[in-house]
Amino acid sequence: MLKDILNSQQLEQLKTLIGESQNIIITCHQNADGDALGSSLGWAEYLKAQGKEPTIIVPDQYPDYLHWLPNTEKIVRYDKHREQADLLLKIADLVFCLDFNTPARVDEMETALCGSPAKKILIDHHLAPDVPAILTISHPEASSTSELVFRIVWQLGGFDLMTKHFATPIYCGMMTDTGGFTYNSSDPTIYYIISQLLTKGINKDRIYRNVYHNFSENRLRLTGFVMLERLVVDNERHASYYALHREDLKRFHFVKGDAEGLVNMPLQIKGHKLSISLREDTERQNLVWVSLRSVDDFPCNKMAAEFFNGGGHLNASGGRLYCSIDEAVKVAQQAIIAYEKLLK
Repeated sequence: MLKDILNSQQLEQLKTLIGESQNIIITCHQNADGDALGSSLGWAEYLKAQGKEPTIIVPDQYPDYLHWLPNTEKIVRYDKHREQADLLLKIADLVFCLDFNTPARVDEMETALCGSPAKKILIDHHLAPDVPAILTISHPEASSTSELVFRIVWQLGGFDLMTKHFATPIYCGMMTDTGGFTYNSSDPTIYYIISQLLTKGINKDRIYRNVYHNFSENRLRLTGFVMLERLVVDNERHASYYALHREDLKRFHFVKGDAEGLVNMPLQIKGHKLSISLREDTERQNLVWVSLRSVDDFPCNKMAAEFFNGGGHLNASGGRLYCSIDEAVKVAQQAIIAYEKLLK
């Protein structure tokens, strides 16, 4: 059986806040990934079963390979429907903040979120949460926020009411935030949760294909280009980096999500410990998106915080640099040298 993650006071507070609220918003971080969307869609299903009608608002576009998830067509994008979203946040009485630890992670929606008079509840698995919430459910040891949502629903006694529309996004979120259960997923509890999700009739193999085998021909050619032309390998320090220029992205008709997973590929090199991805923003000047992946005990989250204005988990982190792509390359080189003792 699963251990409770809420104490009795938190449990009652959560029940009361849900019961008293009529206008409920669920939101997640910008550039929403499988866990951000999965946990949001899953939690919305639970709230619907309680007679509520929550609205999911995301800051901006999310990857094409997640559009198949059930009920994504009902999601409100802040960057496309700002007036509507601002009004929804203004009249909300309860906002669930999922899968982000600080308001800055919602980007341009931060002012509207922080200015909303609604009570806030945080459900997250990132370190150092500072969202001004009336209830904070923070468990950095969890594989994903989707896992936390499952465990909360389980503790609330709501799992029996859930259908495939709950189980599918929750499994997708857990799967994507662990790289297909290849990291941060050694806790036996995770596999008990999976066994329960399977009772709802989900097809886990199809979910995997929908996420990882659902790219365009351009994405496949981009992958080959990155590995052949852009990847720089530091064999001495067991690390690598690559820089995707705006011209590269235009050449391969880049759409959001096409770079997903590329940063993991250099870790297939024998003895490799760290991989860094640098991607120039397609529209904004002097903005470079950074992804870091590592194996074993190398703390790419500390590197992300120190060099890339970011953070995250031990083996999977991200950040951003406000500079040119060439300057970003120099920062990555400096970061690798600074951490060479841990890399060798």
